[in-house]
Amino acid sequence: MMTELATRPIAAAERPEPQRKNRRPSVSAGDKLVGGVSHGILMIWSALVILPLIWTAISSFKTSEEVLSSSFSLPSIWRFDNYVRAWTNSGVGVAFFNSVIVVLSALVLVMLLGAMCAYVLARFKFFGSQAVYVLMLAGLTFPIFLAIVPLFFILQNMGLLGTYPGLILTFVAFALPFTVFFLFACFKSLPFEIAEAAAIDGAGEWRTFFQIMLPMAKPGMASVAILNAVGLWNQYLLAVALNAGDPERRVLSQALGAFAGQTNYATDYGALFAAVMTAIVPVLVLYVIFQRQLQGSVSQGTSK
Repeated sequence: MMTELATRPIAAAERPEPQRKNRRPSVSAGDKLVGGVSHGILMIWSALVILPLIWTAISSFKTSEEVLSSSFSLPSIWRFDNYVRAWTNSGVGVAFFNSVIVVLSALVLVMLLGAMCAYVLARFKFFGSQAVYVLMLAGLTFPIFLAIVPLFFILQNMGLLGTYPGLILTFVAFALPFTVFFLFACFKSLPFEIAEAAAIDGAGEWRTFFQIMLPMAKPGMASVAILNAVGLWNQYLLAVALNAGDPERRVLSQALGAFAGQTNYATDYGALFAAVMTAIVPVLVLYVIFQRQLQGSVSQGTSK
């Protein structure tokens, strides 16, 4: 009996499977062509963005004569005093802190109001909810320059023309449609069963929103906050039209425009490029810190 079992051939199901070799998936010629073209376009686009930035950074350490005579060469002496002159003599230093105050205030308001509005529109269905959402989307298509004159007289009648509160409220109004549009999809993808479970446990709507749903939407909130911050930081038209008057109340975009046009043929190009770098660096730092939030999708972040 034992000999029969020893000599019996092993069944196919009992035989150990041979180890399969890891084979790389074959790539077709069309995929290679598309990948090569895509990488080429990305390289060209990167060069168009990075090279002017490098040129601006190098020019910020040159004298005006070196900028005009040898634009693409390295400076003979790296002049860090250009940044000192740009910060003190041109009013960029004061305007920088003014921009920080205005942009941070507008950003907090627009994120709070936009998140609350998007959450209500995404979760609750009531009479006119669809109309409110459509009107928010219509705000994305409204050109800013068409609203300059009405906004000027509205803020003038309210006594807010040329003030920080008037500029902050205007920034919030123009950033709100994009914020609601972006966060609407974010909140729509959240599992509202969690909110229902919180309601069963006795949590009210305010507590459910701030302690449960808003933290779940953190990736989307971070992404739209960065996009809004960059747009508000670089806003020029609204600032020039609605914040004219006292030079001490200028924001950074106004100060750069005034510095570039204050003289005709005696512009201090070294200090001017240094002032431009002062406006660029905070945005780059903000992006580097939060780049993972921008690269990750909102749906992946909210499904965790």
